Amino acid sequence: MTENRLEKRVIRHVVFFSSKNEGDIDRIVEGLSMLGAIPSVSHFEVSRNRNEDRFGNDVDVVVYAEFEDDAALAAYRSHQIYQDCIDIVRPLREMRVAADF
Repeated sequence: MTENRLEKRVIRHVVFFSSKNEGDIDRIVEGLSMLGAIPSVSHFEVSRNRNEDRFGNDVDVVVYAEFEDDAALAAYRSHQIYQDCIDIVRPLREMRVAADF
């Protein structure tokens, strides 16, 4: 095996949200910010989308997180803080698109 194959791969988790109401974007950011306290997260960021695209601005908030492995990502998704965040954010959001790579 080459050295590259032995290298540990980080899982990157990216989620895009749109708000039902523009006035709720800060509340969505605050709710999502709770996720950074989950112990299995090795890196976490949440921010308003700063892009102003002339073709569309459907994304209001972006979450970016990194995990050491699949077990860490699974622990994140099963943590009580994750459920608490869903309870806050789901009623405020219009769209959610997630990708892990």
